[in-house]
Parts: sequence; C-alpha cells; structure tokens
Amino acid sequence: MSDFNDFNRTVIAEFRENGGKVGGGFEGAPMILVTHTGAKSGKQYTSPLVYSTDGDRLVIIASKGGAPDNPQWFNNLVADPHVTVEVGTERFEAVAHVAEGAERDRLFRAQADLMPNFDEYAKATSRTIPVVVLERA
Repeated sequence: MSDFNDFNRTVIAEFRENGGKVGGGFEGAPMILVTHTGAKSGKQYTSPLVYSTDGDRLVIIASKGGAPDNPQWFNNLVADPHVTVEVGTERFEAVAHVAEGAERDRLFRAQADLMPNFDEYAKATSRTIPVVVLERA
C-alpha cells in the first residue's frame, strides 16, 4: 500500500506544481484532487482522480481498476459527503452524492465513452461500479 500512497503523493505534487496537469499515464486526462475525511480515522486524505462533467457538476467513478471492492475514498465520501475539490488552479468546497439508477448509468456511459478503460474495469468486476457526483457547496 505504501507504493500506491507514494505514487498518489507524486501525482498530487505534480498536479499542484503544474496548474492541474500531470504526465505519465495520466497525461492529457482530466484530473481533479478530492480531499475527503476518513470514515474511521477522521483524517484528511487527498485522492487524484479522473473526472468528467455533467453541466456544472463533476463526475467521478469508483472503479478501483475493476477490483472487487470500492476504493476507500468512496467509502469516505459516503460517510461524509463534504469535500474540497481542486480543478486546475481552482479550489472549492463541494458535496458528493452517489448517482443511482438511470442517472448512474447515463453518467457512467458518458465517462466511459471518453475513457474506454472504464468499460474494461466494469467487465473485470461483478460489482456495480459506483458513480459519484460532486456539486459546489
């Protein structure tokens, strides 16, 4: 897990140093940073995530690369939906909600159309991958 945390720290630093742009495997991908509160620890965590938009809303997908369980950031957002979002050089407070039913399906499809790897993640797991909407507070 420490390698993953080190990787995330590197991506976060690069994001902040370059006005929201990162290279490597994420080069050209729309990236945001979401700072959330740990459900058990109460600590603040920042997760670099790819996103899409739906009007003024930001959409993130809890794929965890097709793993059988949800990413920890998702569990944290369910427990406390109040987050801080960084897009480019902008930083703002937002509230997260989990999309359900037709809205979830539409938003997942829209992001997967832009980033086909999400279809691969969906095929790799038996769980329904959650879709989270972030709206400015």
